[in-house]
Amino acid sequence: MMEKSKCILILAIILFSLQSCSNSDSNIVNDELPRTEEDVRNDFKNLSFQTGINDVSLESIIKGLFWNFRIIVPEGASDTNKKPLIFNLHGGAQNIAPEAHKSTDCLVSPGLDGIIDAFIISPNSNAKLWYDPSNQLQILALYDLVTSNLPIDISKVAITGYSDGGNGSWFYSQYFSNMFSAAIPMATSYNTAKSNGSVEPIAIPLYVIHGADDTLFPVQTTQVYVDASINAGSNIQFVIAPNLGHYQPCDYVSYLRDAAQWLVNTVWN
Repeated sequence: MMEKSKCILILAIILFSLQSCSNSDSNIVNDELPRTEEDVRNDFKNLSFQTGINDVSLESIIKGLFWNFRIIVPEGASDTNKKPLIFNLHGGAQNIAPEAHKSTDCLVSPGLDGIIDAFIISPNSNAKLWYDPSNQLQILALYDLVTSNLPIDISKVAITGYSDGGNGSWFYSQYFSNMFSAAIPMATSYNTAKSNGSVEPIAIPLYVIHGADDTLFPVQTTQVYVDASINAGSNIQFVIAPNLGHYQPCDYVSYLRDAAQWLVNTVWN
């Protein structure tokens, strides 16, 4: 696993570097680029994690650019008692809220409590969409760092998110399915069709949750996208939450708990 995750991080750094070099509007100059992958890895190894909530600011491969994230450590995790890992992507990804990654008490923590005893990692989007190249680098790097250094059962890694975070969980399940065993997107509007209009099956199962009264992402639109992916061969459970709109994410806890049961009983069984 160490070799696989190291390759993931190196690939991410190459991806980001190519993007930076091709972006004429970037204010990143060559002498500000890496810190190396080993610098980031060593800094992470020097962090101390306690059971419960840990809020972290880790300098990325770009000097002065920090990844801010929360890691919730389950009780009793050890090398002989490895735990699942849940990636949680917050909504409002283009907002500039510096504390957005700390909103775990609203949905993901109560949604998993008593069902999945897992590490939860909740990164901050740095005011960019989750599929922005800089966030692809962040997600791939954090995946590498946590699975290489913490007692995580790599056969039980899932990704979830709400709104923009839900779109992000669709994206990573589509393009980085080798990293995850399942995805739980909530309140999303993500079209899996490629630029040529083709729709290919997603390799991992999804449990998609959507409010019937969502005014930002109408459920009818999401239904069309889900149906197209199912028709292409994807394994998707689509659950419509009656009477729920878009701007009450904390009201979706019971639906996430159902999804957590699905994850434990169907995917990880």
